[in-house]
Amino acid sequence: VYSVQEALTAAQQLGYPVMARAAFSLGGLGSGFANTKEELTVLATQALAHSSQLIIDKSLKGWKEVEYEVVRDAYDNCITVCNMENVDPLGIHTGESIVVAPSQTLSNKEYNMLRTTAINVIRHFGVVGECNIQYALSPYSEEYYIIEVNARLSRSSALASKATGYPLAYVAAKLSLGIPLPE
Repeated sequence: VYSVQEALTAAQQLGYPVMARAAFSLGGLGSGFANTKEELTVLATQALAHSSQLIIDKSLKGWKEVEYEVVRDAYDNCITVCNMENVDPLGIHTGESIVVAPSQTLSNKEYNMLRTTAINVIRHFGVVGECNIQYALSPYSEEYYIIEVNARLSRSSALASKATGYPLAYVAAKLSLGIPLPE
């Protein structure tokens, strides 16, 4: 959005609370949470002083943050190597949160729902190699959002390799050469 009024309209459509982020800003400048129209008016006014564009999203603060590490070969063989869960909910920066592997609070249904989605995502994008998929999962229902997809090795990949003993970087390199997963 490009104005305070557009921000208020977007928030009304999404429902409060919302997260407002100034586009193209570093370090979270011009970002924050708003629970009311009044809070958003103040936040949007401040953010638009730093950027000409403001991004309004539904707030997922307090939701669980869950990640899956998935690999796929050129022959469409897929496996989930590891799933991880942040001990702290969304709203606490990932870099300042403890991550546990495997997840500790997911039900079997939630685990399999997110696992199936992770495999569908890597297949949909045609990724050959390693992919990290991050979710926001409601603690009160089975509602979830994909918040990030990294079709590459990441810091989470290193943690998954350590936690499982599975050599993700080595396997990803072999997959990029066309070697199938079973080999």
